[in-house]
Amino acid sequence: MDRRRFLLTSLVGAVAVPVAAEAQSARKVWRVGLFHVGLDHAPPSLDGLRAGLSALGYGVGTAAVPKVSTVIEGPKIRLDWRNLPDENAALETARSFVRDRADVIVAFENQAVRAAQAATAGIPVVFVHVTDPIAEGFVKTLSRPGGNLTGLSDYYGELHAKRLQLFTELVPGLRRLLVLTDPSDPATGRLLVDIQREAQRLRVQVVERNATTEADLRQVFAALKKSDVDGVAIVSPNLITKFPSLILRLSSERRLPLGSHRQAMSRDGALFSYGPNYSTLGRDAAGYVDRILKGAKPADLPVQQASRLEFVINLKTAKTFGLTIPASVLGRADQVIE
Repeated sequence: MDRRRFLLTSLVGAVAVPVAAEAQSARKVWRVGLFHVGLDHAPPSLDGLRAGLSALGYGVGTAAVPKVSTVIEGPKIRLDWRNLPDENAALETARSFVRDRADVIVAFENQAVRAAQAATAGIPVVFVHVTDPIAEGFVKTLSRPGGNLTGLSDYYGELHAKRLQLFTELVPGLRRLLVLTDPSDPATGRLLVDIQREAQRLRVQVVERNATTEADLRQVFAALKKSDVDGVAIVSPNLITKFPSLILRLSSERRLPLGSHRQAMSRDGALFSYGPNYSTLGRDAAGYVDRILKGAKPADLPVQQASRLEFVINLKTAKTFGLTIPASVLGRADQVIE
């Protein structure tokens, strides 16, 4: 009897161990840190990421996320969202995610990705709309990232050339283009070459002005004379993430049309935008997070490039500048704001 009782107890114990482990796994709440540099706005792909995670069963809702930090909890996941003023704050935040043992870190745009890369070589990092992940040193190749980082890229250099082409069609008198650059941004030199090459082909003079701070930008625009330039473009990702509203306002005050990369800036008054559908990028990023939480390794997940690009024209802004947009150009727009 004692022997039978021992065998039965042992059998129950053997079954209970994996069952208990499975139950523990089922009860686990995944911890995901998400962060971005640029208090002016939340990254446009963030809402898409939440919608994607909710569609995958993580229950984090789809309502818009505040620009500032917040915590969003679902039955299976905890999202710790931080929006930050600068790169130093980003590095400290990345280190805090590491200390808190996040299961995945989601880094929006170059500054946050650099901080995540500096903070950890072990925790999986999903990056969203970076410029060139190979040139930035985030991955070895697009097909085999090779480390703890993978995610989504947005053809940034090629898009600068395309935007300049569209600019000349929308503003036929475009001869001199103010190009805003941040010399402290590692991507500036590479991206500036792209736009200079296209400008030479289109016979547009690039008027480059450096700026790193809000004061720098105000000084650049204050020094402009009426006939100095015919339009404005932003090259450096640092400026795009930190000061989009300020640059749009300063351009409008100087009555200079602005070509942008984001639909949101077109809605706010930029003449046009040409760039990825950021909601789609966010949903795609949710897929990366889901696969990693289910056991996939970032090193084995190919980097995905933006699959959908959108051309948006603000017709109201065009009329303000006295521009008549050709029907052939309007017909190519994905959206026309009137």
